[in-house]
Amino acid sequence: MIAMPPVLFARTDGPRLAYRYRSGRGPTIVFLPGYMSDMEGSKAIALDQWAAAQGQAMLRFDYAGCGASEGRFADGTLASWRDDALALIDMLVQGPLLLVGSSMGGWLALLIALARPDRVAGLVGIAAAPDFTDWGFTDADKALLATEGRIEEPTPYGDAPYVTTLAFWESGQAHRLLDGEIAIDCPVRLLQGQCDADVPWGIAVRVAERLRSSDVQTLLVKDGDHRLSRDGDIALLIATVTALLDSL
Repeated sequence: MIAMPPVLFARTDGPRLAYRYRSGRGPTIVFLPGYMSDMEGSKAIALDQWAAAQGQAMLRFDYAGCGASEGRFADGTLASWRDDALALIDMLVQGPLLLVGSSMGGWLALLIALARPDRVAGLVGIAAAPDFTDWGFTDADKALLATEGRIEEPTPYGDAPYVTTLAFWESGQAHRLLDGEIAIDCPVRLLQGQCDADVPWGIAVRVAERLRSSDVQTLLVKDGDHRLSRDGDIALLIATVTALLDSL
């Protein structure tokens, strides 16, 4: 069966954004991909297939410059991609939301929950990486960004180099969350591999500490890597989403 192409969301203030929206019962699951990722990743597709079988509403999409969306990746910043997500949520989705964010998408999920506190009923982070512009860059990296305006590095997750622009880094620094209380009160579940080479598992513990919500659970997968996309990892994600939805 050939998948239908995604729909393009037109707006007056930016590139058209590719999305796939499935109607159903709420809360609507909103999947937020990681850096240089898109809505066709294995976790997003598995969760969408589960949602379809359950009759659960779900939205997945690509940030501007990523996947099937229009625009240039190098023009994107943390704030602009947050605003992409908010534009789609505000225009397409009615009622409460369950945010599921992977890596950078976990950071964006937290920012969206702060921006729409009355709508976000729950949040699941998968190797959530808030503040990675702070703890994920060496002094040498920061110096190179300041002088060259960008860093290009090889990545094990694809053929294209991993590109970080000065504008993205500055946007990340302006939206750090771990220095104080994260004023989110909804239930939060954090899935984190302890063999993650990109996000130290202690970050999940710091996020849990900073969240104002009293309903926070951190689930550590001892042999889990950054992607958490093995069959067992995806089963854990779906079980976590199922239990959270059942509790709402």
